[in-house]
Amino acid sequence: MALSRRVLLGHLAATGAAAAAVTAGPGAAQAAPRDGRRRVRTGFDRLAADGYRLLDGHRVGIVTNPTGVTHDVRHVVDVMHADPRVRLAAVFGPEHGFRGTAQAGGSEGRYDDPATGLPVYDTYDKSGRELADVFTASGVDTVVFDIQDVGARFYTYIWTLYDCMVAAVLAGKRFVVLDRPNPLTGRRATGPVLDRRYASFVGREPIAQAHGMTVVELALLFNGEFVPAAAGRPVALDTVTMTGWHRSDFYDATGLPWVPPSPNMPTVDTALAYAGTCLFEGTNLSEGRGTTRPFELLGADGLDRHWAEAVTELALPGVHFREAYFAPTFSKFQGKTIGGLQLHVHDRTTFDPVRTGIALLTTARHLWPDFTWRTAHFDHLTGTDTVRKMIDAGAGVDEIAGSWEEGLRGFRGVRGRYLRYREG
Repeated sequence: MALSRRVLLGHLAATGAAAAAVTAGPGAAQAAPRDGRRRVRTGFDRLAADGYRLLDGHRVGIVTNPTGVTHDVRHVVDVMHADPRVRLAAVFGPEHGFRGTAQAGGSEGRYDDPATGLPVYDTYDKSGRELADVFTASGVDTVVFDIQDVGARFYTYIWTLYDCMVAAVLAGKRFVVLDRPNPLTGRRATGPVLDRRYASFVGREPIAQAHGMTVVELALLFNGEFVPAAAGRPVALDTVTMTGWHRSDFYDATGLPWVPPSPNMPTVDTALAYAGTCLFEGTNLSEGRGTTRPFELLGADGLDRHWAEAVTELALPGVHFREAYFAPTFSKFQGKTIGGLQLHVHDRTTFDPVRTGIALLTTARHLWPDFTWRTAHFDHLTGTDTVRKMIDAGAGVDEIAGSWEEGLRGFRGVRGRYLRYREG
């Protein structure tokens, strides 16, 4: 696709109403949902409504998972495969797999998809030349990315995006990113910015823990700031933005169906808490895996009501805590009834998941004598060893949050150059 079209799409994305003109033909307007929620058109919606012109003449592979769906929850792979206007030749599955059969830290491997017959290639835990070789072996010349993110730096799909962009450069492939909403909204970035000394698959490059960006915005940032250093030049990038989405929109304002992006992300409420409470993966406390409320239920053997009381005294905005008891069916404390608490977010506009996660850690560290770190994992999640060391030293939430403000200001300045949606 010519550069002029990439420039055109970027310009239209920035001008809001004009963006609809790219794909809105006769009858293309979306009716408002009956429950009053605004109807957002995803990047895929707009690509399809435009007759897939962005993919015309290209042999296409797509990086996706169960979240790559239309408004009526048909998978985009099934839709594209049935459409003669698209030469869909391959699917690339991330962590948890294309059809979502694998748990955390797993994937589905190489197989042929029973529904479409398409070859499915495994991207999980692959990067650089190894991943480039996968793209080469697939025979595609354009790689499309369409996955729902949850807004946290350590959720691995955005690093699959980054790794695939780098690999596309190395393999000489064009790259197209289709946008979906950030469930946490796009109002702000918060939390520590990754120190490259702690780079891993839960954080390749220096962005904030809760980045406040969509996948298209992240792709533009990656391509402008990081991909050239990793691959020698930027990737040939096209993006298709959404219409109808504003930076202040939470997911349930979009009219889009929620499909769990991974087995332990069952609801939008999970995503709201995850950017902070996933840090408990880096401790010996349960982060609620093996329950119906992962990342909202937290606990350990020996904790009780005193934890909820202690964190309630901190008067954190937008969230209440109640004592809770649960028995995880797998993961930490499997089959054992343990004590702890459950988060109840009552005001999403003031709730800060990162500060809340830090407050929960500081109080648990003080109350539970058996508290221990999974040091390497925790430092990779926060992207620094400073947070852990300050908690060990008895620092309070405000002091710990102050430690990342300088880096966060720098990231916000960079981030601002790549934002594509209005506040609303």
